[in-house]
Amino acid sequence: MEIKIPVLFDYNSTYTSQIRPGVIHSRNAMLTRYFERILMQRLFSVFDWQLPDEWDKDYFLYVLWLRGYIAVINTNKFGVICQQCTLSGYNVYYRPNQLIISNPLLQTKTLTINEDAALIKCARDYRGAWDIISYYADLMSVIMESFGINVLNAKYSYVFASDNQNMANSFKKMYDEIVSGMPAVAVDKKLFNEDGSPRWILFEQNLKQNFIGKDLLECMSTVDNMFCTTIGLKNANYEKRERLLVDEVNANNEQTKALAEQWLDSIKSGMDTANKMFDLNLNIKLKEDTVNADNTRDVQLRSDAV
Repeated sequence: MEIKIPVLFDYNSTYTSQIRPGVIHSRNAMLTRYFERILMQRLFSVFDWQLPDEWDKDYFLYVLWLRGYIAVINTNKFGVICQQCTLSGYNVYYRPNQLIISNPLLQTKTLTINEDAALIKCARDYRGAWDIISYYADLMSVIMESFGINVLNAKYSYVFASDNQNMANSFKKMYDEIVSGMPAVAVDKKLFNEDGSPRWILFEQNLKQNFIGKDLLECMSTVDNMFCTTIGLKNANYEKRERLLVDEVNANNEQTKALAEQWLDSIKSGMDTANKMFDLNLNIKLKEDTVNADNTRDVQLRSDAV
């Protein structure tokens, strides 16, 4: 889970670089927050969940994926519930064997894992998926920021010849009104030369040569496919190639399933423990359309159509 600390940007960059993969970060941009939110929602769609109706599903999912683990405990006031916790202690294999529950509505307590409480964790290393979300959100925000700048730079520019600051301000006002869509704009005749010709020229660049918007969008699509492959969502994972071999599709299928199935095994193991301890019916499964199915025929159709 991301930690917010009240410091300046330079210190924040130094701090976050120690806990995030090394890329060019745009952490203070709302665009990055947008992609973090979207990617997190897509991660939620990888699995089908069976949870008690009394549990807050949103709380369960956010704690599990962001923190990496969540406890299932029995309370006198609320019955069997899921709770955020802190791991403590260690066993002979140096794995945590206790968890600490701290909630204003509950008495702070230390419980023993698999005796007093069950622990459901995403992965064997007790880590969540926030580093994955953050990494790809960083990449996507940098790409789309570059796309926006490139589109802006692809516009024609005008150069105005003014005698003083007042005339320059008049030119700016005229231009603002024109580009804003006003049907008629009144200007001072001093903005024109004596012969009536305008006192501005078109500043032309080789816009087509400098425009790489399509390349950036293709790059964005590639990063998006990489994210889907990482978390286990079905994706094409090809880049306008004339032939896509069946073996390449099958290889992508296996890569897509790899991490999702590890998450599934780890979470299901914790759920099975909770079911036995508290007589619950927790369950998780991959959605049928999550990982790539056998799409050999679809690939052949694409190849024949090219």
